[in-house]
Amino acid sequence: MNRDLIKAVVFDLDGTLYVSDPFEHAVWESVSRYAGELLGIPSDEAGQRIKELRQRLTEERGTQQTLAVAIEMLGGTVPEMHRRFAEELEPQQYIQPDPRVKPLLDQLGKRYTSWLLTNNNQTLTNKILACLDLEQSFDHIITINDTWRPKPDQSVLDQVLSDLDLPPEAVLFVGDRYDIDLRLPEQQGCPVLLTKTIDQLMQLDVLIPSDNI
Repeated sequence: MNRDLIKAVVFDLDGTLYVSDPFEHAVWESVSRYAGELLGIPSDEAGQRIKELRQRLTEERGTQQTLAVAIEMLGGTVPEMHRRFAEELEPQQYIQPDPRVKPLLDQLGKRYTSWLLTNNNQTLTNKILACLDLEQSFDHIITINDTWRPKPDQSVLDQVLSDLDLPPEAVLFVGDRYDIDLRLPEQQGCPVLLTKTIDQLMQLDVLIPSDNI
């Protein structure tokens, strides 16, 4: 990662700027209920069906598959899945912010253009950012509502790079799922950082000049 080349950082949200197993479980219960209604079976059986489907698709396609892909193959839609998430989930019940994240993003925001690109919907994104005290931390936020095309998606990535008006090598992508958040940007020539914990996210402090620390 060459600090001198980077001009913008594009962050994922869930699993990147916070980690919450209880909230992840609540999301899973919601999508399992939706799948159960689609299939006419109990939600626990539907959840197992989703797991098996995602595993099979991952093996066939060679990359990790999203809930959106699975729910569409079961006859559902991404907008309906996210309508249910927005209606049923209250992230403030589950998410505890790590106090290191906001200062890190504040410092990065002084030096780099800072964007958020998430597969989450606008309603939950706003609630999660409020939980994390990050509502003012990004120059631009892109949610699933903007395109209904979840990552990884080449057209979404192309639009992000076009709107930033920067060469790929100047845009750092940060996320917790390589196949979903980072594979396409890296193939495009962007630097990437895989972060599955907040400790790993804090590696970004190498981008902050020492006189700002």
